[in-house]
Amino acid sequence: MHDTLDANVPAHPYGDDVESILISEDQLGARVQELADLVSEKYRDADDDLILVCVLKGAVFFLTDFARRLSIPCQLEFMAVSSYGSSTTSSGVVRILKDLDKDIAGRDVLIVEDIIDSGLTLSWLMKNLNGRGPKSLNVITLLRKPEVQTAKVDLLDIGFDIPNEFVVGYGLDYAERYRDLPFVGTLHPRVYSDVDNGEQPTPGRATGPESVEI
Repeated sequence: MHDTLDANVPAHPYGDDVESILISEDQLGARVQELADLVSEKYRDADDDLILVCVLKGAVFFLTDFARRLSIPCQLEFMAVSSYGSSTTSSGVVRILKDLDKDIAGRDVLIVEDIIDSGLTLSWLMKNLNGRGPKSLNVITLLRKPEVQTAKVDLLDIGFDIPNEFVVGYGLDYAERYRDLPFVGTLHPRVYSDVDNGEQPTPGRATGPESVEI
């Protein structure tokens, strides 16, 4: 597990919206390679291709870089779940918006996550997928906020532990912007003022009561 380092903000198309960088593009690339090497070794002798389950939309950038760095065969599957109320706070309800196309019974499955806040959504997702009878089910996440994680989730590995701040870039968004930034960073407070009447987003991703709807 690696600590993050400060870096100067490189040029990007969002003016001065980005206040600081938590993880640089180079740091991301190096850590993703390490994660890919670990996973490749773990599943080297598997009978079938590893199924990577990407949770849309935030994990797409991580997934594509990770999959291309694997040295074993893999297949990609996508899910979309919602546990958000507004753009920044959770309703506490998990809904499947897009389900897997493939039956995962008897297969090795790896959930590829972008970020773990409370862990409630991921915990629910793991229970749901475990109920489908996979041979094995593991999780890797690019980012984790240990200060706010409340649900216990077993992880194969973690890219970076980060502070309890609202972060954007490398797939993570605010109001559907900033996903395309090649680094992970924080936004200037005035950005929230422009969009949410001065209210900064809640750093924790799932803060409401745990309940489930499908």
